[in-house]
Parts: sequence; C-alpha cells; structure tokens
Amino acid sequence: MTQPIHADVVIIGAGMVGLTLANALAPSGLDILLLEQRPLAIDDYLEQLPGQQAQGYDPRVSALTCASQQILTSVGAWEQMQAYRLSPYLEMSVWDGQGTGQIHFSARELHEPALGHIVENRVMLAGLLQASQQHPNIRLLSGVEVASLSAADADGRTLQLNDGRQVEASLVVAADGALSQTRRMAAIPMWEWDYGHHAIITTIRTERSHQRTAWQRFTDDGPLALLPLSGEQGENYCSIVWSTSPEHARELMELADEAFALALEQAFESRLGAVQWVDKRALFPLRQRHAQHYVEPSLAVIGDAAHTIHPLAGQGVNLGLLDAAQLAEELLTAKARGEALGAAAVLHRFQRQRQGENMQMAAAMEGFKRLFNSEQPLAILARNMGMNLLDRIAPVKNHIVMEAMGLRENLPPLARRPLRK
Repeated sequence: MTQPIHADVVIIGAGMVGLTLANALAPSGLDILLLEQRPLAIDDYLEQLPGQQAQGYDPRVSALTCASQQILTSVGAWEQMQAYRLSPYLEMSVWDGQGTGQIHFSARELHEPALGHIVENRVMLAGLLQASQQHPNIRLLSGVEVASLSAADADGRTLQLNDGRQVEASLVVAADGALSQTRRMAAIPMWEWDYGHHAIITTIRTERSHQRTAWQRFTDDGPLALLPLSGEQGENYCSIVWSTSPEHARELMELADEAFALALEQAFESRLGAVQWVDKRALFPLRQRHAQHYVEPSLAVIGDAAHTIHPLAGQGVNLGLLDAAQLAEELLTAKARGEALGAAAVLHRFQRQRQGENMQMAAAMEGFKRLFNSEQPLAILARNMGMNLLDRIAPVKNHIVMEAMGLRENLPPLARRPLRK
C-alpha cells in the first residue's frame, strides 16, 4: 500500500486565494501541499500573456484594492504581475441612469498614486505561481480531486484522493470556490439566495479613451461597469461586467456582436463613444452565499468557498485575499506559540476577525442592490439627492473611498502598507 502523503497544511484549490495563503505561510517553514482539480502549470499561464493584443485579454478580471496590492507584494507576487500587465485606475465615476445623481472619486484628492488596479485573473495566478516556485516547502498536486474527507482526530484530518492516494494534514483549508466540494463534505451549512441577476463579462474596444477611469452606471435593471485595461494599443480597451435580469441577459447573449455593441453603447449613454469591438461573451448567474461558520476542527474555509457577493463593488476577491492574510497571521502566531494549527482556539480567532467583516460587506452590497433596483419615485429621488450631496462633502466621500480601497486600521499585517517616511 502506498504511504500517505503528510503535510502541515493542505490547501484545496490553487486559485488566487489558495496560492496567496500558501505563499504567505511558506517563509515559516511549514510543509504546505496545494491540491488542484485542474491541470495547472505556470507555463500555461505565461503562454497566454501575449504582446498586449486585445484578443489576449482575460475576460475574467479583478479590481484589486490597495490592501490586496500590499498582500500580493508581501507574498512576492506583485513584482511578477507588474512584469506582465496591470491596469491602474486613477478615477472612478458612478451615476444613476434614472436621474441626475452622480459621484466622482479621484486618487489625486487622496494623494494616492491610484485608487486600485484592474488585473486579469490569469496574470494574478501567474504571479502567484511564480512566487510559489521560490519556496521548496510548497508542493502542488494538480489534476487531482478529493474523494473523501475524514472527521478530525488528534492528528488532524485524512483526505482520500481520486487516484487512490491518501493525504494526512494537521489543517485542511478549503479554497475551492463557490461550489466547494470540501465545504459540502464537511457539512458546513450556508445562507444562500439568488440575486435575480446574471452577469455578462467580456472585453471591448471603445472609440474614446477610458482615461484610466473605472466607470459604473446603475441602469434600470442592474449595474453596468466598464473597467480600464492597459496595453500598447492605447487606453481604449475595457473589461465589462453587465449585471441585469436573467431574461435581459439571455437576450443580450443571443445578439450578434454588432447588435450587442450598440446595446452596450446605449446602456452606457455613449460616454466613451462607439463600442467598436466586442470579444467573446460569458454569462454567470449571481448568488449570494455565506457559510454559517468558517471553521470546524482542523478545517477552515476561505474566499469564495466561504462567501460570494454581488460584483457591483468588485470586492469579492479582495475579501478572499484578506481571509488568506488573516488566516496566515493566526497560523503563524499559533506556530510561534506551539499551538496545534487545527486547534479550535486558533481557527476561531480567524473566524472572529473575518466573518463579521465579510457579512457586513455582503449586507452593504445587498442594500445597494435593493436601493438602485427600486422603481419607487421617492427612492429614486432620495438616492439621486444622496449621491449628489455625498459628492460635495469631500471628507465623508474620501473616508468612504479609503475604506473601499482597504486603507483602514484593522487589517492583517500582510495587508498593511509600510509607514511613509
């Protein structure tokens, strides 16, 4: 019989959040094993990072906050990502399509170099994979599935892989996405409901420059975001996230490219001129999910495995990276104190730090969605007046955007920027 594979920490899911956690833990010397269902090799990602052709953009992008940038810098991935392609945005313009309400945010007003960065997901994965190769104590097994997960015992947990191998770990971390099989095997209950929205994502080229601005219009049936992309061909490429009703989304997906471009241009009020080119579109149903608890004995769930929220504020991956940074902090503290990595006290410290904040963000996104979906005249009037008033009160507006950028005090150490001299 094949000997079991032993590891201190097994991370199921080598996506952006799982790889961030692995890189954050690696300097401690812990033995870390990543398990990934997809075949995964860094060369696969590097080959897809072209000479800035528009067709080479990954339609899946993330709007990274300054806190996420610092986490990725701390784990050694940001420098690699910069070598590929990053798209900083300096301004943000948001307006209500049913009125005159609008609000504008500027990095210059905050004395910051950028409000954030739009980063293709495969660029982030490539940077994190490259960083992981610098740590011999990180092992990656790809193309494998977890067939079963044992109950916890004094030594941790045992996983049975689909190829017959066994893995023994002091701690198992589920970072395997919104439909996490690990979470289901652990029977962690969820709060879950449908947003009543589907999201269309693609890459487009516009007639006019995006001006390094993230644009968002609240339409009659959902938010439409145009996110700026950088490239040698100029500043005319954007990633779009169009959240709308399932019926409208299906109608839009059935349109020819030219007709879809025209519908998009009209929905965006031609702010960037004509939509000249549209890449292949993808459609995703939007659901809010939240694990009722994040931890079990010798088990933690993080990222989308623990929570998913509406993409209207682009906070999903940022919350996942903060999960990874906070869990790393608690595990490193436990190691220094001689505590077991899977001990209830250790894992509950992580849960206390993250679950409340994640639920607060989820509630805020639900509130925004309901406010801007309302057709009541008083609600429309109130939100337009509120946006215009907030735009004129600089201290309050700047505090809100600083929070959105992740520039607050109660951050895990990996997310904190060094003090400016």
